[in-house]
Amino acid sequence: QVQLVESGGGLVQAGESLRLSCAASGIIFRINDMGWYRQAPGKQRELVATITSGEFANYVDSVKGRFTISRDNAKNTVYLQMNSLRPEDTAVYYCNIHEYWGQGTLVTVSS
Repeated sequence: QVQLVESGGGLVQAGESLRLSCAASGIIFRINDMGWYRQAPGKQRELVATITSGEFANYVDSVKGRFTISRDNAKNTVYLQMNSLRPEDTAVYYCNIHEYWGQGTLVTVSS
């Protein structure tokens, strides 16, 4: 079955960086588009970034210029490099492909 396992979350101060990873199994990774979503406390889950099989990336406006999504097809892994983090980036970050979700990794940004 499809499994998505996120890692890399943590507690950082505003302005610092984190890199999230999502390792996928049970799928033909290289032909699938991948996405990162996040859900802040009391808010709906929102799309953060997507990357196509052809490595075309798209971002929500609030993270453009700060976050970078990338993929390594040899490792079946998608990454989210997050720079210049802000307190409003605090959320549980989820990896997604089709109807499958990872367990999430918590990112907390203190001011």
